[in-house]
Amino acid sequence: MGCVTTGIPTQQDLRRQAEDVLATLAGPAARLRDDQWSAIEALVAQRRRALVVQRTGWGKSAVYFVATALLRAAGAGPTVIVSPLLALMRNQIDAAQRAGIHAVTVNSANTSDWERTYAAVDAGEVDVLLVSPERLNNPDFRDRVLPRLTASAGMLVVDEAHCVSDWGHDFRPDYRRLRALIAELPAGIPVLATTATANDRVVTDVAEQLGLGSHDAGDTLVLRGSLDRESLRLSVVRLPTPAQRLGWLAAQLDALPGAGIIYTLTVAAAEEVAEFLRERGHPVASYTGKTDPEERLAAEGDLLANRVKALVATSALGMGFDKPDLGFVVHLGAPASPVAYYQQIGRAGRAVERAEVVLLPGREDRDIWAYFASLAFPPEPLVRQTLRVLGPEPLSTAAIETRVDLSRTRLEMLLKVLDSDGAAKRVKGGWVTTEEPWVYDEERHRRIAEARRAEQQAMLDYLDTAECRLVFLRRQLDDLDAQPCGRCDNCAGPVWSTDVDAGAATAAEERISRPGVEVPPRKQWPSGMAELGVPVSGRIAAAELAEVGRVIGRLSDIGWGTRLRELVGGPDVPVPADVLDACVRVLAGWGWTERPVGVVGIGSRTRPHQLDHLARRIAEIGRLPLLGTLVPAGPRPGEHANSAQRLAAVWGAFEAPTFAPPGGPLLLVDDLVDSSWTITVAARLLRQAGASAVLPFALALAG
Repeated sequence: MGCVTTGIPTQQDLRRQAEDVLATLAGPAARLRDDQWSAIEALVAQRRRALVVQRTGWGKSAVYFVATALLRAAGAGPTVIVSPLLALMRNQIDAAQRAGIHAVTVNSANTSDWERTYAAVDAGEVDVLLVSPERLNNPDFRDRVLPRLTASAGMLVVDEAHCVSDWGHDFRPDYRRLRALIAELPAGIPVLATTATANDRVVTDVAEQLGLGSHDAGDTLVLRGSLDRESLRLSVVRLPTPAQRLGWLAAQLDALPGAGIIYTLTVAAAEEVAEFLRERGHPVASYTGKTDPEERLAAEGDLLANRVKALVATSALGMGFDKPDLGFVVHLGAPASPVAYYQQIGRAGRAVERAEVVLLPGREDRDIWAYFASLAFPPEPLVRQTLRVLGPEPLSTAAIETRVDLSRTRLEMLLKVLDSDGAAKRVKGGWVTTEEPWVYDEERHRRIAEARRAEQQAMLDYLDTAECRLVFLRRQLDDLDAQPCGRCDNCAGPVWSTDVDAGAATAAEERISRPGVEVPPRKQWPSGMAELGVPVSGRIAAAELAEVGRVIGRLSDIGWGTRLRELVGGPDVPVPADVLDACVRVLAGWGWTERPVGVVGIGSRTRPHQLDHLARRIAEIGRLPLLGTLVPAGPRPGEHANSAQRLAAVWGAFEAPTFAPPGGPLLLVDDLVDSSWTITVAARLLRQAGASAVLPFALALAG
């Protein structure tokens, strides 16, 4: 790294050295912005803590790479960067190499390299180590590696720092571990936090956390700049149906400049939209949290090289994706927060004169917001129950699920928060209690929930506002000096027509009304079921398995979602003709190897007439005998959140069949497949009674 000299430079020398490093990073014409220099000087010369809140593309990464070069030249240890996404890490490593900085990463995708990486860090060969926030709480990393890094680090960088605050739009519980890490840093270790999206409340919260453990907790330098994006042209296009929105997108995609991102609110929608656009001849790829890591990397590369017109993505492609010439961002469905929306559209237009930002809101958006809101921090009784379950011996997350009725996602979030608060600890083999006192901050959780509701209302207000759209968004981030942009549809008039090409609309209607989604069978019993009095474990025996099932659609589907939500969540009425027609289409296209020899219904306590009608009509249409119904036994099972509790609830929920199933395959009919444990248990009963196979069919799949 021979780009700077050692010793104690003067302020003038330090500025010159910083400019030299910047030139290697961004080109000979690059010059430090005033706030970039202020942050670098505070970190290098004063060893302070700083929070930089600046728009995407402003050059926040230049601050920590230049500061790293200067600190390393002065003999400091490596910089540790906590970064939330692999895509962001890859971009950061590429940028560091341009500045002559040796950067490496430790993440779930390169486990075979970890030991070599740790050895290189110990040998002083690494300038920057990038780690995910999840890695900080890995027992081996936390206990074996982190103490050495904490003692020898030259600087700590917290990227996407709004994730630290549970007031932020993308709070991540793993980031809470940083509070303890910051508090334990030796004196004189500079800390930098960066984000593009933080309002006053988040800034205050993050700045306070940065001050933990320092001699002067109020000494954090906060640098906030304008959030104006001169290239963005914001529009809202209101269309009444999902088919019209999808048809509009298919017809207008080629008119959007360059390559871009199409955001959807759910994984199912991303995959469905990508498939439709490919059918219409557009080169696109889907990108979600369920996409294989290698496929994600390939998709990112295709977008960077303009080999695809767009990635159809969930928020998994939110933070950190770096394509300065990204020409557009389209949202099919509105995010739940204007701040989250601003963060996503900030990907576009960093190095182009004009970038199009189009929002196509849907009536179903609020249902999706409500679902994600249901994953919020659990109420106090469930938290206390979790703490009572933990003891001195490690319990795996799966084992805790048999004792606490929380979904895996919420339980993992809770355990991470309890860990960061010092009430629980992750160790090899699971989780243990620390027996430290812990207080449930009910008032804070209530205020956070109120803040989320206010954000949702603000997003609805954004759709209806007559003022400048960019001013509206900047005000949500407390950027109060915003002036009308002169470019959005409210400032300059409508940019995009609401007319929809008839051919594209027809094709979209046909695509999203096409019924049929596969439902893979459960093949493994949850761990620890003996704890709940259920005598099963390990793999489900082949002689008791259900076959791959079918449903009309998912509750989150663009097309069938709304219709199915109304039906399975509504009154006990017969199945309408259009839904029966969809059932027939799914059954006709199933392609089973052996035709069913009979139909069996699953009894329902909430909609018995609807389920009876559905099973009877399917039997009549398919000219199959209706063999009977699996009758519910005992009281109605309660609502449960995780697999173990759901299986326990339905284990004895049906009486043994009073009919003798023929030896061939049976069609098992239900209304809704949620966790799949009901059809798993029902299929097991029928297989044990003599059915050679069980083919589950339902109206809808939850999710």
